[in-house]
Amino acid sequence: MPSFAQTHSRVTTYYLLQEDPSLMDRLTLTARWKKPVLIVPALASEFVLPENRPVFENIVRELAQAEYLAQVIFGLDAASESDVHACIDILQKTGLQNYVIQWNDGPAISGIYRTLHESGFDLSRRGKGRNVFMGFGVAGALGATAVGLLDADIRTFKRRQLDRLFYPVLVHNYPFAKAFYARWDGQRLFGRVKRLLLDPLLIALKRKFSESKEDKMVRLVDFLLSFDYQLSGEVCFDMWLLKKMRYALDWGVEIFTLIEVYRKATQVAQVEFTRRGFDHKHQRVSTDDPSRGLHRMSLDIIASLLHALIVEEGLEVGEEFFRDLALTYESIAEESIRKYSDNAEFNQLDYDRDQEEHLVFEVLNRAIVQSGDRFTSPLHAAEKLLRLTASFDEFRPYVDQGLQQTILKVEERIRDQNLQSRYLPSWERILWKLPEINTMIVDALEEDKQRFKR
Repeated sequence: MPSFAQTHSRVTTYYLLQEDPSLMDRLTLTARWKKPVLIVPALASEFVLPENRPVFENIVRELAQAEYLAQVIFGLDAASESDVHACIDILQKTGLQNYVIQWNDGPAISGIYRTLHESGFDLSRRGKGRNVFMGFGVAGALGATAVGLLDADIRTFKRRQLDRLFYPVLVHNYPFAKAFYARWDGQRLFGRVKRLLLDPLLIALKRKFSESKEDKMVRLVDFLLSFDYQLSGEVCFDMWLLKKMRYALDWGVEIFTLIEVYRKATQVAQVEFTRRGFDHKHQRVSTDDPSRGLHRMSLDIIASLLHALIVEEGLEVGEEFFRDLALTYESIAEESIRKYSDNAEFNQLDYDRDQEEHLVFEVLNRAIVQSGDRFTSPLHAAEKLLRLTASFDEFRPYVDQGLQQTILKVEERIRDQNLQSRYLPSWERILWKLPEINTMIVDALEEDKQRFKR
């Protein structure tokens, strides 16, 4: 176990040394004057398909024991009306009483999405990010003072894990807590994006920033490195902080959330969820298709990190920055693979070193270069085109017709697109523009409650 002296000064780490049966009693006592709410985003397939249903049923059974929760919000995506009935059947049979259904495809919640869109908030991109974002709005409208987030595909979930997640926020008044755990199933190591992309990339960035004495960037990277599992989706917020945070809609959501926490909270916590393996759905690599699987996830994570550093923190970079970064990353990732291979052998775990190296060299390293090109290529391409068209007389007729001005306009447009915010505004900003939105959300929930009432 690391000593507290090694922990980042802004991050308190709760290590799981022994089980504490009185934990829920303390949570229940504290919850008497607070209102903790849990959000569970779920696709219909996660509770309708026979192969997934037992996992969902186990989660609901465990949640039914969490007496301190004021409400559990189930954000249902890609769900028909009959799917919602199927979900409610599971909730009622397992004894969960304090549930709220957020039916994203139903007419009531769809009306909320339309109102937000008409007010200038673009929520057209469907997916878990949009589902969770609406869940935060629902929790706020219901008067939550603390909000937790739990995935619906956790095969090894136990209620006491949730107790640990809420404890720092409810009892010790931290504004934010994040779970960490080992990603393995007793035979293999998982967590490939964290192990092979994010940690080596952050270490590579720290080396570069330390060499160039970019202290501001080093502090941010150090904060991110202080978390044992930056990409875990199990988090808990104090509502005061949650309302102030912007939100990402893509796979970069976890890393961007930590960046927002770094900017807006002084002291935060991370909690060891379990000492045993933690297992949920795994993504395919998708080497040849950057729009799917771990390939897409990696691009989104890198883009979120680079956008925060370059656009929002003001880091100045050139083409050589990303070339050097990719080389440094490759060296660190290769050394990490050797260490994981040695560790797996020591613990008699299955470990495919060739597969891990393929992921680093054929997917992740290229993703860093691709993301770098997105930020720098338009500027450098415009410079080269301007120099070329000014150097040869053959281009003179086109230059006279405005060729160079067109190049500059296109470069400016692409640059502006890259600099535009990738994120949704905070709920505090939405409430400022639409003060009636909470009432509209409550009415929509009541409409659906009456629809599915039996």
